[in-house]
Amino acid sequence: MRETKGTKAVYLDPERTAEERAKDLASRLILEEKIRQLLHFSPAVPRLGIPEYVWQNECLHGVGRAGIATVFPQAIGMAAAFDRDLIFRVASVIALEARAKHHEFSRRGDRGMNKGLTFWTPNINIFRDPRWGRGQETYGEDPYLTSRLGVAFIRGLQGDHPKYLKAAACAKHYAVHSGPEPLRHRFNAEVSKKDLRETYLPAFCAAVREGKVEAVMGAYNRVNGEPASASKSLLVDVLREEWGFTGHVVSDCGAIHDIHKHHRVTASPAESAALAINNGCDLNCGWTYTALKEAVRQGLVSEETITAAVIRALTTRFKLGMFDPPSMVPLADTPYELNDAEDHRRLALEAAVKSMVLLKNENGLLPLDRSKIRTIAVIGPNADNKRVLLGNYHGTPSRYVTALTGIREAAGPGANVLYAEGCELSVTWISFWGRGGAAGFTEAVAAAERADAVVACLGLSPELEGEEGDAGASEAGGDRLRIDLPGLQEELLKAVAAAGKPVILVLFNGSTVAINWAQENIPAIIEAWYLGEEGGTALAGVLFGDYNPAGRLPVTFVKSLDQLPPFTDYSMKDRTYRYMAEEPLYPFGYGLSYTIFAYSDLTVSDRELATTDQKDLEVSVTVTNTGKRAGEEVVQIYLSAPGADVTTPKWELKGFERVALQPGEKKTVQFSLSRRQLGSINQEGDCFLEPGRYRIYVGGRQPDDRSRQLTGSEVLTAEVRIEGEAVKLPY
Repeated sequence: MRETKGTKAVYLDPERTAEERAKDLASRLILEEKIRQLLHFSPAVPRLGIPEYVWQNECLHGVGRAGIATVFPQAIGMAAAFDRDLIFRVASVIALEARAKHHEFSRRGDRGMNKGLTFWTPNINIFRDPRWGRGQETYGEDPYLTSRLGVAFIRGLQGDHPKYLKAAACAKHYAVHSGPEPLRHRFNAEVSKKDLRETYLPAFCAAVREGKVEAVMGAYNRVNGEPASASKSLLVDVLREEWGFTGHVVSDCGAIHDIHKHHRVTASPAESAALAINNGCDLNCGWTYTALKEAVRQGLVSEETITAAVIRALTTRFKLGMFDPPSMVPLADTPYELNDAEDHRRLALEAAVKSMVLLKNENGLLPLDRSKIRTIAVIGPNADNKRVLLGNYHGTPSRYVTALTGIREAAGPGANVLYAEGCELSVTWISFWGRGGAAGFTEAVAAAERADAVVACLGLSPELEGEEGDAGASEAGGDRLRIDLPGLQEELLKAVAAAGKPVILVLFNGSTVAINWAQENIPAIIEAWYLGEEGGTALAGVLFGDYNPAGRLPVTFVKSLDQLPPFTDYSMKDRTYRYMAEEPLYPFGYGLSYTIFAYSDLTVSDRELATTDQKDLEVSVTVTNTGKRAGEEVVQIYLSAPGADVTTPKWELKGFERVALQPGEKKTVQFSLSRRQLGSINQEGDCFLEPGRYRIYVGGRQPDDRSRQLTGSEVLTAEVRIEGEAVKLPY
């Protein structure tokens, strides 16, 4: 295309749409240039003013792997907050810091790894098995919770400007991906149509339709025989044609190479590249797409298909303002000083406070009374461990506050804080020099005996669970083979408890830990997750009552692996709270408070509906803080369809609200249940609104017996009848 003298090329005209500009720019590239633009390291094209660009960036809980940035709690911890607004605000801050860093780097000519604005976040896979090391990156086991938090994160990261994105989000890993890590390059996840539509796809659908996510990342594994990053069923039939996705698709790193090397679906790089791009995978994290030229020569793919992928990729860059004057692009003038700002640190503290879950508090041991605690012992391998603040895919805080540091600062003047590591995280041996194993027990017990209260900081670490290649001390390539406390941690806990002083167990981890002995014998237990840079401050605030915990578990804590199917079984039968038959240690949605909340006045707009009615079902309830402390309550609504003709979950989460109440204060909380939320997925993966009885449960927990035992509270219930013939609903 040639412009007449004095005219501006379409791709240089900010008044044109991003897609129009991308089409024009793509038309000016020769085949070799187009192919190189589809690699995650995209080289510059100086003659057209295209700068080099590295697509790969991470911001799971803060701008990752690009130096100093605010580090928020790991994703699983933020999920425990059950707070959409919090997730939105965190993502908005991440986008601001991303802009501050990106523009500073670019002005200095640094366009390297993790310096761009296309972030491969959020991870909205379903955390179906606690052995999976990357479950910490997710929002838990429930499709509804994951959908709501995923959409909130995407909207916060991308912003709402009509023309420009703050940053580009990417929903990953599409689809049906949750371990095992060592098998992911060759594993075939076999899943029924029902489980696919009921459990594994809802969050991705919400990310596309509601969140307007800019990118989707294909997974490593196959799904029912098709490589996920080259799946016609997933990428063409569902993602683009059914859901109307218009953004770009990127493969996981090396996933296209896996198609011939490990999955053996194809016989060569050219065949793998052609299969992927023909089925809608635009960008290749890796180098296999360099074989596209050979694929064109062999007639396996057309240049038009390659051009279409380039247009989708370039459209994202235009939406990010990468070809426009900075004065036109919102946030392009973000000063570097806004990175790691103090108000961002305060938000990290708020997120850490809201993430913690109080699992047990026998006889009101917590909060600790500063006036009565003169000596406190802080014990355990995670007490002064900076890494357990971070989780995986993290940035670097400018200041770390470990549990030990936070407790020392918060204990008050004159308080004596003793510290003993006690044991290493996972070591069970004793060396010639007396290190490792139980060598530190003596010091830990001595500290406990001298204390008025003991805080035992135990659990896991990112070295024990994470992505393949990252968790160096994992027994299974990032995954876990066991879910009890590793090493000699439980023995340490028993030894410290034998000193006879009040013990508070604090767990730092990204997934379920089976602490059956502790539940029976330790008076107070806090689930802290990987809390981020202000973790120690947040923990100390909860211990001393400056903050009232209100987090809820986004995953089920099973008692043992005997309660679960094999790791490689992707059927939802006997998995998660929705289908698990056995009693767990701690249920999904469970968490305690320092105050008491009462529920009353449950109202439902209609006790009878027809399957043809188009209106939503309106539900409201009054929540009152009847205790003596201010606090927050996570109000949860669950639905069951006991009379359905198809297999349905026991009950499933359909709504939640986190509300703050002063002592004596009450609020009315309202929910709307759409026809789609009332619908059930059949074995063919179709959604139907069935006639029959529907039961609604509202309270601060699940309506299960174990939650009743642990909380001593009840939930309110209401029944609705739906009459008529079954009606098929859109997915």
